[in-house]
Amino acid sequence: MQKIVIVGGGAIGSSIAYHLAVHPRFRGSVTVVERDPTYSMASSSLSASSIREQFSTPLNIAMSQFGLAFLRNAADALAVEGDRPQLGLRLPGYLFLASEAGMAVLRANHEVQKAAGADVALLEPAALKARFPWLSTDGVVAGSLGLSREGWFDGPALLQAFRRKARSLGVTYVAQDAAGFEQAGGRVTGVRLPDGTVLACDLAVNAAGPWSARVASFLGIDLPVRARKRMVFVIACPDKLPDCPLLIDPTGIWLRPEGAGFICGRSPGDGEDDPDEPPLEVDETMFHERIWPVLAERVPALERLKITGSWAGYYELNLFDHNGVVGPHPATPNVIFATGFSGHGMQHSPAVGRGVAELIADGSFTTLDLSPLALSRLVEGRKLVERNIV
Repeated sequence: MQKIVIVGGGAIGSSIAYHLAVHPRFRGSVTVVERDPTYSMASSSLSASSIREQFSTPLNIAMSQFGLAFLRNAADALAVEGDRPQLGLRLPGYLFLASEAGMAVLRANHEVQKAAGADVALLEPAALKARFPWLSTDGVVAGSLGLSREGWFDGPALLQAFRRKARSLGVTYVAQDAAGFEQAGGRVTGVRLPDGTVLACDLAVNAAGPWSARVASFLGIDLPVRARKRMVFVIACPDKLPDCPLLIDPTGIWLRPEGAGFICGRSPGDGEDDPDEPPLEVDETMFHERIWPVLAERVPALERLKITGSWAGYYELNLFDHNGVVGPHPATPNVIFATGFSGHGMQHSPAVGRGVAELIADGSFTTLDLSPLALSRLVEGRKLVERNIV
Protein backbone atom coordinates (compact mmCIF):
# COMPACT_ATOMS: atom_id res chain seq x y z
CA MET A 1 0.00 0.00 0.00
CA GLN A 2 1.74 3.15 -1.23
CA LYS A 3 1.44 6.42 0.65
CA ILE A 4 1.47 9.37 -1.75
CA VAL A 5 1.73 13.00 -0.64
CA ILE A 6 1.12 15.70 -3.24
CA VAL A 7 2.37 19.21 -2.43
CA GLY A 8 -0.01 21.59 -4.19
CA GLY A 9 -3.74 21.13 -4.68
CA GLY A 10 -4.34 23.28 -7.77
CA ALA A 11 -5.50 21.87 -11.09
CA ILE A 12 -2.33 19.82 -11.63
CA GLY A 13 -2.12 18.42 -8.09
CA SER A 14 -5.84 17.71 -7.85
CA SER A 15 -5.86 16.08 -11.30
CA ILE A 16 -3.04 13.79 -10.18
CA ALA A 17 -4.98 12.96 -7.01
CA TYR A 18 -8.14 12.18 -9.00
CA HIS A 19 -6.36 10.07 -11.60
CA LEU A 20 -4.56 8.10 -8.89
CA ALA A 21 -7.83 7.50 -7.07
CA VAL A 22 -9.47 6.05 -10.19
CA HIS A 23 -6.42 4.15 -11.47
CA PRO A 24 -7.32 0.44 -11.47
CA ARG A 25 -3.84 -0.66 -10.38
CA PHE A 26 -3.14 1.91 -7.69
CA ARG A 27 -3.27 0.58 -4.15
CA GLY A 28 -2.64 3.09 -1.42
CA SER A 29 -3.54 6.46 0.05
CA VAL A 30 -3.29 9.97 -1.39
CA THR A 31 -2.88 13.14 0.66
CA VAL A 32 -2.82 16.60 -0.90
CA VAL A 33 -1.12 19.44 0.99
CA GLU A 34 -2.67 22.76 -0.08
CA ARG A 35 -1.80 25.85 1.92
CA ASP A 36 -4.76 27.92 0.67
CA PRO A 37 -8.01 25.96 0.32
CA THR A 38 -9.70 29.17 -0.89
CA TYR A 39 -7.30 29.20 -3.88
CA SER A 40 -7.32 33.01 -3.77
CA MET A 41 -3.82 33.26 -5.28
CA ALA A 42 -3.75 29.97 -7.18
CA SER A 43 -2.89 30.10 -10.85
CA SER A 44 -5.76 27.67 -11.44
CA SER A 45 -8.26 30.19 -10.07
CA LEU A 46 -6.78 33.17 -11.89
CA SER A 47 -6.20 31.54 -15.26
CA ALA A 48 -7.91 32.64 -18.48
CA SER A 49 -8.59 28.89 -18.90
CA SER A 50 -8.26 28.34 -22.63
CA ILE A 51 -7.40 25.25 -24.65
CA ARG A 52 -5.73 24.97 -28.04
CA GLU A 53 -3.99 22.66 -30.46
CA GLN A 54 -1.78 25.44 -31.81
CA PHE A 55 1.45 24.62 -30.02
CA SER A 56 4.87 24.20 -31.58
CA THR A 57 5.66 20.77 -30.10
CA PRO A 58 3.78 17.55 -30.91
CA LEU A 59 3.58 16.55 -27.25
CA ASN A 60 1.82 19.75 -26.19
CA ILE A 61 -0.64 19.29 -29.04
CA ALA A 62 -1.34 15.71 -27.94
CA MET A 63 -1.81 16.84 -24.33
CA SER A 64 -4.36 19.43 -25.45
CA GLN A 65 -6.17 16.85 -27.55
CA PHE A 66 -6.47 14.59 -24.52
CA GLY A 67 -7.51 17.57 -22.41
CA LEU A 68 -10.34 18.48 -24.75
CA ALA A 69 -11.61 14.90 -24.83
CA PHE A 70 -11.55 14.90 -21.02
CA LEU A 71 -13.40 18.21 -20.79
CA ARG A 72 -16.12 16.94 -23.10
CA ASN A 73 -16.71 13.99 -20.76
CA ALA A 74 -15.97 15.76 -17.48
CA ALA A 75 -19.60 16.16 -16.42
CA ASP A 76 -19.84 12.36 -16.24
CA ALA A 77 -16.30 11.56 -15.08
CA LEU A 78 -16.27 14.13 -12.26
CA ALA A 79 -19.89 13.85 -11.11
CA VAL A 80 -20.40 13.32 -7.38
CA GLU A 81 -23.71 11.87 -6.20
CA GLY A 82 -25.42 12.96 -9.39
CA ASP A 83 -24.05 16.52 -9.23
CA ARG A 84 -22.44 17.08 -12.63
CA PRO A 85 -19.93 19.94 -12.93
CA GLN A 86 -20.67 22.54 -15.59
CA LEU A 87 -17.45 23.67 -17.23
CA GLY A 88 -18.83 26.07 -19.85
CA LEU A 89 -16.73 24.69 -22.69
CA ARG A 90 -16.85 26.85 -25.84
CA LEU A 91 -14.87 26.18 -29.03
CA PRO A 92 -14.71 29.27 -31.29
CA GLY A 93 -11.00 28.65 -31.97
CA TYR A 94 -7.72 30.50 -31.62
CA LEU A 95 -6.53 32.93 -34.28
CA PHE A 96 -2.78 33.61 -34.37
CA LEU A 97 -1.99 36.56 -36.63
CA ALA A 98 1.46 36.92 -38.19
CA SER A 99 3.34 39.80 -39.72
CA GLU A 100 6.01 39.22 -42.36
CA ALA A 101 8.57 38.85 -39.55
CA GLY A 102 6.57 36.10 -37.86
CA MET A 103 5.45 34.20 -40.94
CA ALA A 104 8.25 31.62 -40.97
CA VAL A 105 7.46 30.59 -37.40
CA LEU A 106 3.71 30.50 -38.07
CA ARG A 107 4.23 28.27 -41.10
CA ALA A 108 6.63 25.95 -39.27
CA ASN A 109 4.21 25.63 -36.36
CA HIS A 110 1.36 24.95 -38.78
CA GLU A 111 3.26 22.05 -40.32
CA VAL A 112 3.86 20.53 -36.89
CA GLN A 113 0.20 20.99 -35.96
CA LYS A 114 -1.15 19.42 -39.14
CA ALA A 115 1.21 16.45 -38.77
CA ALA A 116 -0.19 15.97 -35.25
CA GLY A 117 -3.78 15.93 -36.52
CA ALA A 118 -4.74 19.44 -35.46
CA ASP A 119 -7.78 20.98 -37.13
CA VAL A 120 -6.20 24.29 -38.18
CA ALA A 121 -6.10 26.40 -41.33
CA LEU A 122 -3.78 29.12 -42.64
CA LEU A 123 -5.80 32.05 -43.97
CA GLU A 124 -4.61 34.94 -46.10
CA PRO A 125 -5.80 38.50 -45.29
CA ALA A 126 -8.71 38.40 -47.74
CA ALA A 127 -10.02 35.18 -46.20
CA LEU A 128 -9.59 36.64 -42.72
CA LYS A 129 -11.61 39.72 -43.65
CA ALA A 130 -14.33 37.59 -45.22
CA ARG A 131 -14.65 35.50 -42.06
CA PHE A 132 -14.17 38.35 -39.55
CA PRO A 133 -15.32 41.65 -41.12
CA TRP A 134 -14.62 43.52 -37.88
CA LEU A 135 -10.89 42.63 -38.05
CA SER A 136 -8.23 44.93 -39.49
CA THR A 137 -5.57 43.00 -41.39
CA ASP A 138 -3.13 45.90 -41.71
CA GLY A 139 0.38 44.49 -41.37
CA VAL A 140 -0.92 40.92 -41.31
CA VAL A 141 0.44 38.40 -43.81
CA ALA A 142 -1.60 35.42 -42.61
CA GLY A 143 -3.51 33.97 -39.69
CA SER A 144 -3.69 30.46 -38.27
CA LEU A 145 -7.20 29.57 -37.14
CA GLY A 146 -8.32 26.61 -35.07
CA LEU A 147 -11.44 25.33 -36.79
CA SER A 148 -13.14 23.06 -34.26
CA ARG A 149 -11.10 22.01 -31.21
CA GLU A 150 -9.95 25.21 -29.54
CA GLY A 151 -11.58 27.64 -27.17
CA TRP A 152 -12.04 28.19 -23.45
CA PHE A 153 -13.77 26.86 -20.37
CA ASP A 154 -14.38 27.51 -16.66
CA GLY A 155 -11.00 26.72 -15.13
CA PRO A 156 -11.94 27.31 -11.48
CA ALA A 157 -14.90 24.97 -11.97
CA LEU A 158 -12.55 22.28 -13.32
CA LEU A 159 -10.25 22.70 -10.32
CA GLN A 160 -13.12 22.37 -7.86
CA ALA A 161 -14.53 19.39 -9.77
CA PHE A 162 -11.18 17.57 -9.60
CA ARG A 163 -10.87 18.35 -5.90
CA ARG A 164 -14.45 17.36 -5.03
CA LYS A 165 -14.28 14.13 -6.98
CA ALA A 166 -10.90 13.22 -5.51
CA ARG A 167 -12.20 13.76 -1.98
CA SER A 168 -15.26 11.65 -2.72
CA LEU A 169 -12.88 8.84 -3.72
CA GLY A 170 -10.97 8.97 -0.43
CA VAL A 171 -8.24 11.55 -1.11
CA THR A 172 -7.38 13.64 1.97
CA TYR A 173 -6.70 17.39 1.66
CA VAL A 174 -4.60 19.04 4.38
CA ALA A 175 -4.91 22.84 4.62
CA GLN A 176 -1.30 23.60 5.53
CA ASP A 177 1.90 24.63 3.80
CA ALA A 178 4.77 22.26 3.17
CA ALA A 179 7.76 23.23 5.31
CA GLY A 180 10.29 20.59 4.28
CA PHE A 181 11.00 16.94 3.55
CA GLU A 182 12.16 14.16 5.81
CA GLN A 183 14.88 12.07 4.13
CA ALA A 184 16.71 8.82 4.77
CA GLY A 185 18.98 6.76 2.56
CA GLY A 186 18.73 9.15 -0.36
CA ARG A 187 14.94 9.01 -0.40
CA VAL A 188 12.16 11.23 0.88
CA THR A 189 10.25 9.58 3.71
CA GLY A 190 7.81 12.34 4.64
CA VAL A 191 6.54 15.86 4.10
CA ARG A 192 6.99 18.13 7.09
CA LEU A 193 4.31 20.71 7.93
CA PRO A 194 4.78 24.02 9.81
CA ASP A 195 3.18 22.63 12.97
CA GLY A 196 5.81 19.87 13.12
CA THR A 197 3.57 17.13 11.75
CA VAL A 198 5.25 14.77 9.31
CA LEU A 199 3.12 13.11 6.64
CA ALA A 200 4.89 9.83 5.97
CA CYS A 201 5.13 8.90 2.30
CA ASP A 202 6.60 6.38 -0.07
CA LEU A 203 6.51 8.95 -2.84
CA ALA A 204 5.97 12.71 -2.97
CA VAL A 205 4.85 14.97 -5.80
CA ASN A 206 5.89 18.58 -6.22
CA ALA A 207 2.89 20.22 -7.90
CA ALA A 208 3.27 23.55 -6.13
CA GLY A 209 2.94 25.64 -9.27
CA PRO A 210 4.51 29.11 -8.97
CA TRP A 211 6.00 28.08 -5.63
CA SER A 212 7.47 24.77 -6.79
CA ALA A 213 11.01 26.16 -6.79
CA ARG A 214 10.69 26.80 -3.05
CA VAL A 215 9.53 23.23 -2.51
CA ALA A 216 12.42 21.97 -4.65
CA SER A 217 14.85 23.99 -2.55
CA PHE A 218 13.95 21.80 0.45
CA LEU A 219 15.87 19.10 -1.42
CA GLY A 220 18.75 21.36 -2.42
CA ILE A 221 17.47 21.51 -6.01
CA ASP A 222 17.56 24.78 -7.98
CA LEU A 223 14.43 24.49 -10.14
CA PRO A 224 14.22 27.22 -12.83
CA VAL A 225 10.48 27.81 -12.35
CA ARG A 226 9.45 31.28 -11.27
CA ALA A 227 6.18 33.08 -10.45
CA ARG A 228 5.60 35.73 -13.10
CA LYS A 229 2.66 38.13 -12.91
CA ARG A 230 0.19 38.25 -15.77
CA MET A 231 -2.70 40.72 -15.83
CA VAL A 232 -6.13 40.19 -17.36
CA PHE A 233 -8.46 43.08 -18.18
CA VAL A 234 -12.24 42.76 -18.54
CA ILE A 235 -13.67 45.10 -21.15
CA ALA A 236 -17.05 46.02 -22.63
CA CYS A 237 -17.68 47.17 -26.18
CA PRO A 238 -20.95 48.52 -27.64
CA ASP A 239 -20.38 46.70 -30.93
CA LYS A 240 -20.64 42.95 -31.47
CA LEU A 241 -17.74 40.94 -32.87
CA PRO A 242 -19.50 37.95 -34.46
CA ASP A 243 -17.75 34.58 -34.16
CA CYS A 244 -14.82 36.16 -32.33
CA PRO A 245 -12.13 33.55 -31.54
CA LEU A 246 -9.30 33.96 -29.09
CA LEU A 247 -7.30 36.49 -31.06
CA ILE A 248 -3.52 36.81 -30.72
CA ASP A 249 -2.04 39.89 -32.37
CA PRO A 250 1.52 39.74 -33.76
CA THR A 251 2.53 41.90 -30.78
CA GLY A 252 1.47 39.14 -28.37
CA ILE A 253 -1.59 41.00 -27.13
CA TRP A 254 -4.64 38.74 -26.92
CA LEU A 255 -8.40 39.11 -26.70
CA ARG A 256 -11.33 36.74 -26.34
CA PRO A 257 -15.06 36.91 -25.56
CA GLU A 258 -16.14 36.44 -21.96
CA GLY A 259 -19.82 36.63 -21.12
CA ALA A 260 -21.28 39.78 -22.65
CA GLY A 261 -17.85 41.37 -22.99
CA PHE A 262 -14.25 40.40 -23.50
CA ILE A 263 -11.05 39.73 -21.62
CA CYS A 264 -7.60 40.66 -22.86
CA GLY A 265 -4.00 40.72 -21.76
CA ARG A 266 -0.37 40.89 -22.67
CA SER A 267 2.73 38.97 -21.70
CA PRO A 268 5.94 40.98 -21.33
CA GLY A 269 8.35 40.29 -24.16
CA ASP A 270 12.02 39.38 -24.10
CA GLY A 271 14.21 41.84 -22.27
CA GLU A 272 11.37 43.53 -20.40
CA ASP A 273 11.29 43.87 -16.66
CA ASP A 274 9.46 40.76 -15.44
CA PRO A 275 10.30 40.26 -11.77
CA ASP A 276 9.84 37.06 -9.77
CA GLU A 277 6.66 36.82 -7.67
CA PRO A 278 5.65 40.50 -7.60
CA PRO A 279 2.50 41.55 -5.71
CA LEU A 280 -0.67 40.60 -7.57
CA GLU A 281 -1.67 44.20 -8.18
CA VAL A 282 -3.13 45.37 -11.48
CA ASP A 283 -1.36 48.21 -13.27
CA GLU A 284 -3.86 49.87 -15.60
CA THR A 285 -1.05 51.87 -17.17
CA MET A 286 -0.10 48.78 -19.13
CA PHE A 287 -3.61 48.56 -20.51
CA HIS A 288 -3.85 52.19 -21.55
CA GLU A 289 -0.31 52.49 -22.95
CA ARG A 290 0.36 49.02 -24.39
CA ILE A 291 -2.84 47.03 -24.87
CA TRP A 292 -5.63 49.41 -25.85
CA PRO A 293 -3.76 51.13 -28.73
CA VAL A 294 -2.99 47.75 -30.32
CA LEU A 295 -6.53 46.45 -29.85
CA ALA A 296 -8.04 49.62 -31.33
CA GLU A 297 -5.87 49.28 -34.44
CA ARG A 298 -6.60 45.56 -34.86
CA VAL A 299 -10.32 45.80 -34.06
CA PRO A 300 -11.53 49.38 -34.74
CA ALA A 301 -14.75 48.79 -32.76
CA LEU A 302 -12.61 48.54 -29.63
CA GLU A 303 -11.77 52.23 -29.81
CA ARG A 304 -15.00 52.59 -27.82
CA LEU A 305 -14.27 49.98 -25.16
CA LYS A 306 -14.29 50.53 -21.42
CA ILE A 307 -12.66 48.58 -18.61
CA THR A 308 -15.16 46.86 -16.34
CA GLY A 309 -12.79 44.73 -14.25
CA SER A 310 -9.34 43.21 -13.97
CA TRP A 311 -7.24 40.70 -12.09
CA ALA A 312 -3.67 39.42 -11.88
CA GLY A 313 -2.32 35.92 -11.41
CA TYR A 314 0.94 34.03 -11.69
CA TYR A 315 2.34 31.96 -14.52
CA GLU A 316 4.63 29.21 -13.26
CA LEU A 317 7.18 30.08 -15.91
CA ASN A 318 9.86 27.52 -16.73
CA LEU A 319 12.77 29.80 -17.60
CA PHE A 320 14.68 26.91 -19.20
CA ASP A 321 12.44 26.25 -22.22
CA HIS A 322 8.84 27.31 -21.44
CA ASN A 323 7.66 23.72 -21.16
CA GLY A 324 6.34 21.61 -18.32
CA VAL A 325 8.52 19.47 -16.08
CA VAL A 326 7.17 16.00 -15.35
CA GLY A 327 9.17 13.29 -13.59
CA PRO A 328 11.71 12.71 -10.82
CA HIS A 329 14.99 14.53 -10.31
CA PRO A 330 17.98 12.20 -10.71
CA ALA A 331 18.99 12.90 -7.11
CA THR A 332 15.54 12.19 -5.65
CA PRO A 333 13.97 9.18 -7.38
CA ASN A 334 10.84 9.10 -5.22
CA VAL A 335 9.87 12.77 -5.71
CA ILE A 336 7.98 13.44 -8.93
CA PHE A 337 7.86 16.98 -10.25
CA ALA A 338 4.79 18.25 -12.14
CA THR A 339 5.24 21.96 -12.68
CA GLY A 340 6.56 24.72 -14.93
CA PHE A 341 3.79 24.65 -17.53
CA SER A 342 4.30 28.32 -18.40
CA GLY A 343 0.67 29.29 -18.86
CA HIS A 344 -0.73 26.06 -20.32
CA GLY A 345 -1.03 24.02 -17.13
CA MET A 346 -4.80 24.34 -16.84
CA GLN A 347 -5.52 22.88 -20.27
CA HIS A 348 -2.87 20.19 -19.77
CA SER A 349 -3.91 19.25 -16.23
CA PRO A 350 -5.97 16.22 -17.34
CA ALA A 351 -3.08 14.76 -19.36
CA VAL A 352 -0.50 15.49 -16.65
CA GLY A 353 -2.73 14.01 -13.96
CA ARG A 354 -3.23 10.83 -15.92
CA GLY A 355 0.46 10.59 -16.83
CA VAL A 356 1.76 11.04 -13.30
CA ALA A 357 -0.81 8.53 -12.00
CA GLU A 358 0.51 6.01 -14.54
CA LEU A 359 4.10 6.76 -13.57
CA ILE A 360 3.26 6.05 -9.93
CA ALA A 361 0.95 3.05 -10.38
CA ASP A 362 2.58 1.40 -13.42
CA GLY A 363 6.14 2.64 -13.22
CA SER A 364 5.94 4.24 -16.69
CA PHE A 365 3.73 6.30 -18.98
CA THR A 366 1.40 3.70 -20.46
CA THR A 367 -0.75 5.83 -22.78
CA LEU A 368 0.56 9.29 -23.66
CA ASP A 369 4.36 9.37 -23.35
CA LEU A 370 5.32 12.43 -21.29
CA SER A 371 9.00 11.45 -21.06
CA PRO A 372 10.12 14.41 -23.26
CA LEU A 373 9.12 16.60 -20.29
CA ALA A 374 11.46 14.73 -17.93
CA LEU A 375 13.22 16.88 -15.37
CA SER A 376 16.49 15.22 -16.37
CA ARG A 377 16.53 17.40 -19.52
CA LEU A 378 17.14 20.43 -17.30
CA VAL A 379 20.09 18.72 -15.64
CA GLU A 380 21.51 17.63 -19.01
CA GLY A 381 20.83 20.93 -20.78
CA ARG A 382 18.44 19.46 -23.38
CA LYS A 383 15.83 22.07 -24.26
CA LEU A 384 12.34 21.27 -25.51
CA VAL A 385 11.37 24.79 -26.51
CA GLU A 386 7.72 25.81 -26.80
CA ARG A 387 7.50 28.83 -29.11
CA ASN A 388 3.76 29.47 -28.79
CA ILE A 389 3.48 30.97 -25.32
CA VAL A 390 0.47 33.25 -24.87
